[in-house]
Amino acid sequence: MPVARGYDIPERDWKLFRQLQPIALERFCENVLSAIHDISRSNQSAHERYPLRVFKTVRDQDKELATLFNNPRRSNAWLQLSLIHSHELLTLEEMQRFSPETQQRVSELAKLRI
Repeated sequence: MPVARGYDIPERDWKLFRQLQPIALERFCENVLSAIHDISRSNQSAHERYPLRVFKTVRDQDKELATLFNNPRRSNAWLQLSLIHSHELLTLEEMQRFSPETQQRVSELAKLRI
């Protein structure tokens, strides 16, 4: 099994991360669409719903999407995986597929952000 370079995620976990990333992305997008749906059904005026809430939600979530999913590299995979995990975009079973080393690193990074 190839050894990770420096702070890079191990090869096996990198491949799993790349496999699970589209699943997490789909869940993220579903969550955003669900939030927009909820906003659109509120009792607020159309003006309050669209430019004030929907647009802001999309803008904010687009920034979050970029942080979580753009430019995946082995050198930042632990951080992105930690963010994805903290947003509950992977199931416990999916997270348990990673090596104990990666699970520990993800957990440590999550504690640093609290």
